Amino acid sequence: MRPGRDCPLDYRLPPTAFDGPAQFGCKTLYVVGGLYGNTYALDALEMLLADEPEARAVFNGDLHWFDRDPEIFRGLEDHAAPHVLLRGNVETELVRVEDSGTGCGCAYPEEVTELTVAWSNSIHERLCETFATLPSLRASVALRPAHALVEIAGRTVAISHGDECSLAGWQCSRQALRSVDRQKEVADWMAERKIDVFATSHTCSPAALSWGSGAVINNGAAGIPNFSAERKGLVTRIASTPHPQALYRAQLLGLYVEAISLEYDHAAFLQDFDRQWPSQSPAALSYRDRLLNGTDDLPSSALLGGFQECSVSTLKDPLS
Repeated sequence: MRPGRDCPLDYRLPPTAFDGPAQFGCKTLYVVGGLYGNTYALDALEMLLADEPEARAVFNGDLHWFDRDPEIFRGLEDHAAPHVLLRGNVETELVRVEDSGTGCGCAYPEEVTELTVAWSNSIHERLCETFATLPSLRASVALRPAHALVEIAGRTVAISHGDECSLAGWQCSRQALRSVDRQKEVADWMAERKIDVFATSHTCSPAALSWGSGAVINNGAAGIPNFSAERKGLVTRIASTPHPQALYRAQLLGLYVEAISLEYDHAAFLQDFDRQWPSQSPAALSYRDRLLNGTDDLPSSALLGGFQECSVSTLKDPLS
């Protein structure tokens, strides 16, 4: 087992994971992957939800990551508790009783550098130290499922942290979904199970693909920047009506599948981050430049077919 590269057998989702009826139905669904301990991004999400009282939110894993401070960790758990909480690799490894040799559980592909993997494993070790001081949370975090089915306007939405096979799978990454063979594979898998939309995260890089009768959308990360020269998170919204602030969307089968920016209090988050992860710490070395400057991508980089940007003016927004 290579820590941060390989994952244990219990990461695999059973073939029947997405069979059966939906766990619940709603008019509007937000899928929030990779909040990464950013309480201010959760505040921004709550503002979106306040404008849509009938909306529901599913946090599909990696709620925690930068919240090394036990008070912030517990506060985030309390704040997120009213919503539907799934587990990602972060939660799965936090509650593991014995060291499996998995490290952070990210299952990074080979193109990710060894240094990045080492930083993630070190972040995980420090977060485990925090979690050990909060024993009352272990049972509830351990009980979180790894997947969900939701009905929206008579359509079925499947939700996982990684992909359809593993909670840390990378087959819904942008690189994987560029492959025509992979596109056919996931479309066939969804058609066999009568799934209309598949919502994921895990890869920290947004991706969106629609073929008219189905769509896959990966929100990248809700708690950190996803695109160039911006300081916003990103969430998925699925509903029968469009959102006026959508960054990009596809319309299919009576649904709007959209990416929505989370405009969180960046200055406050960065202050918390720097206090918990000072200069030369693994999180600072791995993430601080992204927190300040975003990535090299534009929103158009995420669009692999069937999705359209909603406003080119969004690309010109200054850092905020």
